[in-house]
Amino acid sequence: MKNSNKCIVTGGAGFIGSNLCDRLLEQRFEVYCIDNFLTGNQKNISHLSKNPSFHFIKHDIISPLSQEVQKELDGTKCIYHLASPASPPQYRRYSIETLRVNSEGTFNILQIARQNGSKFLLASTSEVYGNPHVHPQKETYYGNVNTVGTRSCYDEAKRFAESLTMEFFRKFQLSIRIVRIFNTYGPRMQPDDGRVVSNFINQALSDKPLTIYGDGSQTRSFCYVSDMVEGLLIAGQKEGLDGEVINMGNPDEKTIKEIGEYILKLTGSKSHLMNVKDKEIDDPDRRKPDITKAKRLLQWQPQIPLSEGLIRTVDYFKKV
Repeated sequence: MKNSNKCIVTGGAGFIGSNLCDRLLEQRFEVYCIDNFLTGNQKNISHLSKNPSFHFIKHDIISPLSQEVQKELDGTKCIYHLASPASPPQYRRYSIETLRVNSEGTFNILQIARQNGSKFLLASTSEVYGNPHVHPQKETYYGNVNTVGTRSCYDEAKRFAESLTMEFFRKFQLSIRIVRIFNTYGPRMQPDDGRVVSNFINQALSDKPLTIYGDGSQTRSFCYVSDMVEGLLIAGQKEGLDGEVINMGNPDEKTIKEIGEYILKLTGSKSHLMNVKDKEIDDPDRRKPDITKAKRLLQWQPQIPLSEGLIRTVDYFKKV
């Protein structure tokens, strides 16, 4: 007999999604992972194939799920909606798909949540703040986003997904919560995803120059994936969070140059930092979450320091 604690993870074969599936299974959920492998990786979930509580549905949620699948999902307790390309090279390559999965796809999954009375967590992003004029970024900040720039296919898609999700809350009293995810790193990052940590580690391990866009003074705040997953677990299941928007990330702010220097030291690489060109258009100058709300509502804050998280991540990249 199947567990009555059904949970859906869209984008469950992705970096964060697959790590989330692992933890939900540890919590004895019946996990339904939905992914079309556009940017997700089957290898991320291959170890779960023999787990009777894990179910994989290959599907592009831009299209509604079949009636047969919807029936199988009856009684779903919670939904974690993570499906979307998330790194700049990915969402630029799949710009229209990114816009559609965050609009049509979000609508289709919200309908599943409504039919089942499920708790619904939208995985949004710090990119909704754009290149911020407010620092650190609080949930009350409306952002500074170029609506027609090269990053807008992701930034605006997520802003629309937030708006749509909030309308389901207002009109249908759906139990939703929106989590704005800041930079996250760790095992199962794709080596070629274009994120700064994966770029630097790959370049360092290959003794290639670590390419920095601009002068490297722009900042990011990096959260280790296990910390992020724990925060998502709590946010997706806790009562009393209906309609809440919550930042989630590590407020330990570092410059890109500092990250590069640390990875060179950590890997013992013979390489060096190399400034290749001006930073990309609309690339945020500073990025740091205000996580006061997460601490208050979730009793959550990151536990893994950057030094420890990068050691674990380098070890992972040495094996892939």
